[in-house]
Amino acid sequence: MTGKERRTFWGCFGGWAVDAMDVQIFSLVIPVLIATRFLADNTQAGLIATATLLSSALGGWLAGALADRIGRVRVLMLTVIWFSVFTFLCGLAQDWTQLLIFRALMGFGFGGEWVAGAVLMGETVRAQFRGRAVGSVQSGWAIGWGMAVLLFVVTDQLFAPELAWRVLFCIGVLPALLVLYIRRHVQEPPVFHAADRVAPARFLAIFAPSRLRVTLLCALVGVGAQGGYYALTTWLPRFLADTRGLRIFALGGTLALVIVGAFCGYLAGAWLSDRLGRRWAIVVCSVLAVVIVIPFTIADLPGPLFTILCFPLGFFSAAYFGGLGAFFTEQFPTELRGSGQGFAYNFGRGVGAVFPLLVGVLADALSIGVAIALFAGAAYLVMAAAALMLPETRGTVLAGEAT
Repeated sequence: MTGKERRTFWGCFGGWAVDAMDVQIFSLVIPVLIATRFLADNTQAGLIATATLLSSALGGWLAGALADRIGRVRVLMLTVIWFSVFTFLCGLAQDWTQLLIFRALMGFGFGGEWVAGAVLMGETVRAQFRGRAVGSVQSGWAIGWGMAVLLFVVTDQLFAPELAWRVLFCIGVLPALLVLYIRRHVQEPPVFHAADRVAPARFLAIFAPSRLRVTLLCALVGVGAQGGYYALTTWLPRFLADTRGLRIFALGGTLALVIVGAFCGYLAGAWLSDRLGRRWAIVVCSVLAVVIVIPFTIADLPGPLFTILCFPLGFFSAAYFGGLGAFFTEQFPTELRGSGQGFAYNFGRGVGAVFPLLVGVLADALSIGVAIALFAGAAYLVMAAAALMLPETRGTVLAGEAT
């Protein structure tokens, strides 16, 4: 990449990593919150997770529309500050209602950061490298997830359970420092400056008859991607603790294998999106995710085999994200790209937000493994079917982009 492309890459990569760290903290502390009776049961935990994702869906769409008006970089900085501050406030919550409110408000920034960063990367990097570059930014999620797990283990050892989870949330304010790097080193892409600014009346132009089919199919891809991912990852620590009987160090080590697999999956999915094309990379990865997640969560696997499957579970549950950003970027024109990409990804997040709640409810009735397998598996298949109905866009040169 050129110097400008590299600086933009690291700004967006860092934003996505710290976003992931702040988001994943909650799933890690669910067992602690229930054990200390700060939360009553799985249903309350699922409701908080769902509220966070619903607000992130709305925040992501609004941030995408705002990015079409004031710029991708400005929105990126605003969203990083926003989710950092409200993650910190989660550590000060006095009851579950306050935690619900703070996590929901945090979700606005969480949803907006991905949209601003993905559009910024998609418009900055040249067409021949776009899939790999945008997809590689997604690997920052695994880094942030790993940071959250490491901090979770450290705070558990240093503080009593009643205090440890609060310290962990308060540490979540540190990502706000990333804004200093973004402001100094990251610039708006020429593609954005070359486009005509959109009047407010065109906010819903992505639903015009000529664009409606693409918008809705992209939204379905988003539903599958987000619903499957959050049905699995929100409840994975709880599944490992309850069903497999893992405690702090064993839990952290097992999650580390999943995270390493996810990191490799993001990079492999990014490479596949340029190699196989956007559609087939998503389809192949989503189908293989179904093949792995069902036996992992339902079958009573012996310890060694279960441990071995942690890597491919992380790999295939993340790999399809490697091509998603570039795929959405290339489906919409520049003047509607933030709105279109923001809606597609975050409509998926809004619908997928219901999945953690449903998993929590079904887990209380049946088992958490069955609940995860049911909702994650169905989501992955929806994503594969919708991706097949969208046009292939690999190699697309964006309007205003130098060739």
